[in-house]
Amino acid sequence: MNEVREWAYRNLKGDPVIWFIVFVLSLFSILVVYSATGSLAYKMMGGDTEYYLFKHTLLVLLSLGAMWLAHKLDYRYYAKISRLVLILCVPLLLYTWVFGTNINEASRWITIPLINQAFQPSDLAKLALIITLASMLAKCQKDLQDFQKAIIPMLIWIGIICGLIAMTNISTGILLFITCMLVLFIGRVPVKYLAMLVLIGGVAGTTAVAFGQRGNTALSRIEDYIYKETPFQAKQAYVAIASGGLFGKGPGQSEQRNFLPHPYSDFVYAIIIEEYGLIGGVIVLGLYLGLLYRGMKAAASSERTHGGLLSAGLSFALVIQAIVNMGVAVGLGPITGLTLPLISMGGTSQLFTGLALGIILSVSRGEQSTVSNSPSNELREAA
Repeated sequence: MNEVREWAYRNLKGDPVIWFIVFVLSLFSILVVYSATGSLAYKMMGGDTEYYLFKHTLLVLLSLGAMWLAHKLDYRYYAKISRLVLILCVPLLLYTWVFGTNINEASRWITIPLINQAFQPSDLAKLALIITLASMLAKCQKDLQDFQKAIIPMLIWIGIICGLIAMTNISTGILLFITCMLVLFIGRVPVKYLAMLVLIGGVAGTTAVAFGQRGNTALSRIEDYIYKETPFQAKQAYVAIASGGLFGKGPGQSEQRNFLPHPYSDFVYAIIIEEYGLIGGVIVLGLYLGLLYRGMKAAASSERTHGGLLSAGLSFALVIQAIVNMGVAVGLGPITGLTLPLISMGGTSQLFTGLALGIILSVSRGEQSTVSNSPSNELREAA
């Protein structure tokens, strides 16, 4: 046990609570996705249920590896390349919108040649935008009243990236826009400029609804929710949640996985409650709230504005998406198609989630190093 603790101390830097939460959620992910893909395995793989277990476990391990590598780098390094990546994302998002792989009437993916793996450019764009925004805000803290120099570049980037994402995925575009609003608010951007950003977001959203691929679907889902027309997938999710009770049916005992569309991605939270009960659902919710708290604690502890804004922005992006996904599953909002970060079965999205968490850990790791190297600590060690 001491050897494990020493290995973790040497190799897993940063906030240990975040590491613990990620490991627990990753274990939940493997168990629940294995259970939820049973029907899919019989349909697509001729009954080979281990196929998706091994595939998903490999992706979870790759995500943890990406997280570990990202946390080893100084978080300030990411700001140096984020602007270039953001510029690259513009043609990628345009290409995806026009020529991307179409699944469920939306072209959100590009198929990578040779490995035949689907890649969602919006995941890369979200990460790059938040990193760039945090860097730009940190550099112009003394010039926030200078609208042309400090504010306009940020508003333009937010409008372009969120608008392009919304052309194929309105819910993701909206969540990213809300995250950017929160980062700007924390970064002390005047409210009058935030109101201008709301106007820009309204224009981008209206354009996405009018000319994007999912405008009619988004409007119909909102109408269904307002007028209490429960869609088929929501009904099946409610059945799963209601049948779970307090303690659930047990791991692998879900029945609604055979009827619920996408039980391993969009509605995986319903399967969690069915198998692990209300207690399991509350534990998962608590873990995400704990992740938000520790991410915000790293932001508050950061002595550098850049690190604080970066940790806050990435924490908000992950946890807001998780809360929306869970809220949809229990009927607190219209269906969005958003996955549950760290738990839902996915591809490259898991890697980018790992990268985001690694950057948050890099921020907390940097602050721990600052504290450990402070003069007061050195005096205590000398004493």
